[in-house]
Amino acid sequence: MNSYLITYDIEKTGDYGSVYNAMYEEIKAYGIWAHITDSCWAIKTNLPVVAVRDNLLRILRRGDRLMVVQTAHIAAWSNTMCNNDWLKENI
Repeated sequence: MNSYLITYDIEKTGDYGSVYNAMYEEIKAYGIWAHITDSCWAIKTNLPVVAVRDNLLRILRRGDRLMVVQTAHIAAWSNTMCNNDWLKENI
């Protein structure tokens, strides 16, 4: 399985709350995930990076930003929202 970091900015206009909620649910639907910081997640999936990007772009609006990066399994972190053991095993 591939490990990916997903980071995004959602403009705080209009229905941004429902966009955030939809992103959370879509990311969690990958099954293996961690919420690292407010707008940064890690997932594991067999899908290619472009497919993950395209799937999440369906939710975002024109001015929102998205980046999906396949990890190289080398990382360092501090004070994340998720469990450190999850990151050690999955990044």
